[in-house]
Formats: sequence, structure tokens, C-alpha cells
Amino acid sequence: QVQLVESGGGLVQPGGSLRLSCAASGRTFSTYAMGWFRQAPGKEREFVAGINWSGSRTFLRDSVKGRFTISTDNAKTTVYLQMNSLKPEDTANYYCAAGRIFSGSFFGAIAVWGKGTLVTVSS
Repeated sequence: QVQLVESGGGLVQPGGSLRLSCAASGRTFSTYAMGWFRQAPGKEREFVAGINWSGSRTFLRDSVKGRFTISTDNAKTTVYLQMNSLKPEDTANYYCAAGRIFSGSFFGAIAVWGKGTLVTVSS
């Protein structure tokens, strides 16, 4: 069974850090790009970061540039989202996705979604 499983969410104070992980299992995702999306209460889901498995292409939305980093492991089974200097507006459910199209700020043709991990930034 194809799965993407996120972990690493939690409650953190403003200015703190978290590292989200997305573990891929059940198939080879090397032909897909991997992305992180987030959805805050009452808001639409938004594309936060994307990467191809070689790491040669990455994308970060403007609001997280300089604070978040996306990376993969050498085994090409896990994608990470390192989040530093967290702000209350980063509070959301964060979802991992595998997609066939990743170009610039566009990430689409999503084949698999994870179930999400909740990040809460609050004092």
C-alpha cells in the first residue's frame, strides 16, 4: 500500500523550531516531486515547499523563505521540512504530497497525500 506518513508536528512557542518528516513507503517515489502544503483553520490549503528527489530543484513560498528549508535523505524515502523562527501565522495542518508536476511555484497532479501533522505556534 502506498503511503506518506508525516511526523514532527506539535506545539511550539513563537521563534521556536520544528522539523517535519514525511516517510514514503510502498513504492518508489523517485519519479515524483515531493511537496509540503499547509491548511490553517478557515483557509485554503497552500503550497509551502517543494523538492525533486535529487534536490536540484526546490521551491519555498515567500512567507517562509529564510525560515524554512526542504530537503530529502540519501535513501530517497524521507522528505524533511525544517521550520525555524516560527510565527503564529505558521499554525496549520501540514501535509506531505507526491506529485507528477513541479514547475516553479506550481505543484500538481498529486498522486498521494499524507494525513497531515498539526503545527501550533503559540505562547
